[in-house]
Amino acid sequence: MLMLLPLWLAVASAPGQETAAAAPAAAAVSEAPEPSPVEVLRLEAERADALVSTPFVHRFLAATSALPSVAERVVYYERSTRDALTPEQFAKKTPEEQKRYEERRLGEEFYYLTRYGSPLAYARVLDLVCAELGPEGLAGKRLLDFGYGGIGHLKLLSGLGCEAVGVDVDALLSAYYRPEDQGPSLRLVHGAWPAEAAARDAVGGGYDVVLSKNTLKKGYIRPSQEVDPRMLVQLGVTPAAYLAAVAAALKPGGLFAIYNICPAQKEKFIPWAEGRSPFTREELSAAGFEVLAFDAVDDGPVRELAYALKWDEQGMDVEGDTFAWYTLAQRK
Repeated sequence: MLMLLPLWLAVASAPGQETAAAAPAAAAVSEAPEPSPVEVLRLEAERADALVSTPFVHRFLAATSALPSVAERVVYYERSTRDALTPEQFAKKTPEEQKRYEERRLGEEFYYLTRYGSPLAYARVLDLVCAELGPEGLAGKRLLDFGYGGIGHLKLLSGLGCEAVGVDVDALLSAYYRPEDQGPSLRLVHGAWPAEAAARDAVGGGYDVVLSKNTLKKGYIRPSQEVDPRMLVQLGVTPAAYLAAVAAALKPGGLFAIYNICPAQKEKFIPWAEGRSPFTREELSAAGFEVLAFDAVDDGPVRELAYALKWDEQGMDVEGDTFAWYTLAQRK
């Protein structure tokens, strides 16, 4: 997970030679609390601030100071099907059905980082989008995040006057996040959009921005090599129908942004390393988009952000194993 590593301190001395002065000092160091996940995000934001250029994204990072602490929650997870239940849903299952689920206690770290890392990794794509939108950025705008993955960035956006909607098929997110996490300017939709009518109705339209980070990868949608279908993102519709749904969800002049951060490709093909757009330039044009940037390489900026988020201290080879591409299109 993307968090600061604990500091370990060893005091070397011969057996039986610890002094009265040394013992309390060692205890004081060992008892120093690690920063909470919210505190880690605030430190990340301070380091990342020098890397962004738009006023809105500066405010986005500064808004980490207002993020609330979150108490632990219980969910029930079934590994083989990846199904997840709230305690209320679990209680309605028969004893035999309940045996398939394991209890998981997830706290503040999961609330903000889930399984995908710091929400501040959105800073770069938001900076690109806001550079197109103008000085006010996303304030007063409506944004749809396809494959939102975690609520942290949406909370930051909603606190700055953006109406943020996230859509995802992950059952664990559906079971973990609750109605009290949402409000008039922040909504979560769980289902296959745009394939399912219920998800389409819940998402609606009239958006200024539709974006997706690390979900709409060529390797997940149209991989260049055959892969296990379980590794793919199933759109549930044809690529042309998906793009038509994106265009329909956007206002005229609205922006569609795809941003993908990837590792290096391995000898054995991995789909998540194939991060270019799954849609061609011609398909975007046919769906009614003007292509502003197509598969633009963004390795330098994403590596700077990776260092600010201290990914290198978590075992990542930032220079050799961190790459990014983005595509930006505008509805005509």
